[in-house]
Amino acid sequence: MPQSQPVTERPTTVRLQKMSWAFTQSAVLFGAIEVGFFTAVANNGSSDEAIADALGLTLPNTQRMLVALLTLELIERDGEGFRNAPDVERFLVQERPSYAGAWVHWFHHQWGAWGELGERVAASDEEKNLGFYTEGFTVEHARRYHQATGSVGMGAARKFLREVDLSGRRKILDLGGGSGAYSIQAAKQFPEIEAVVLDLPEVVVISREFIAEHGVADRVTAEACDFTADAFPTGADVILMNSNLPQYSGAVIQGVVQKAFDALEPGGEMHICGEMVNEDWSGPLIPAMCAMHGALFSSTALPHTPSDCIGYFEAAGFTDVHVREFIPDILQHITGRKPT
Repeated sequence: MPQSQPVTERPTTVRLQKMSWAFTQSAVLFGAIEVGFFTAVANNGSSDEAIADALGLTLPNTQRMLVALLTLELIERDGEGFRNAPDVERFLVQERPSYAGAWVHWFHHQWGAWGELGERVAASDEEKNLGFYTEGFTVEHARRYHQATGSVGMGAARKFLREVDLSGRRKILDLGGGSGAYSIQAAKQFPEIEAVVLDLPEVVVISREFIAEHGVADRVTAEACDFTADAFPTGADVILMNSNLPQYSGAVIQGVVQKAFDALEPGGEMHICGEMVNEDWSGPLIPAMCAMHGALFSSTALPHTPSDCIGYFEAAGFTDVHVREFIPDILQHITGRKPT
């Protein structure tokens, strides 16, 4: 008897339709943050009427938002009322010490640019190392960004220091250090450490504000530097480069890693916490979109895999090179040591 052929499910448009609507999910999240919806749910979530009254919204608009947020699993049913999902409750309720709404909402300002992605991908503008930093970047822009990211950066820095022992280290160079979070937290934990944050002139103004606010200006400084081109200060035994890996091409990163190796004291170490894609380029989502970001502003940004990054380190001369997960699905941590 002839064998029956396996039944192949016929493709439909459902997945594509869901993806074409995906921008509406971001819009709902941004809108809820803007009106303080999650704070109202935390404090007045007993009913849709209570939430509407707390926010001064119409009941129909409140109900529409509730349906959307329940569908996105950002809020949950709580008897007759509503409660925030655990991560929303922790990070998107205003007045909480862990509030990160400004950071989550930050990418709203690029909404228009992403809407022009097809047009920008088709453009053939000359690529620049610094991408959007060359398009009218100002001190105020830097301030808004680092005020939005400050709490997240400090949390990441504390996590880094729980996992990396800097005992006995003396001087850190923090490449593109922004708010100086990693240097600030290192100086607080290790009284013998000094650090220099290297960043663009506009950013350094903000770095110094954060450094002063945290009371470590006697041991942490900030200097203007394009770390892709300028020389590094000498005498460092630790060099950090965090959350800016996918802004640059492999050639640029290779050059930075080589300069870091050359500048480090013998026995020194380099750490990069960056967005890396899988070896087959199949994700994760955020690192993939970070690389796609390069097309928006004609930057050299390209995806980097863990094996790419290991290659950059080993080609520069680092030993004991290894990669591990730092923030699941977002950041990987690569480190290497300069031989003594």
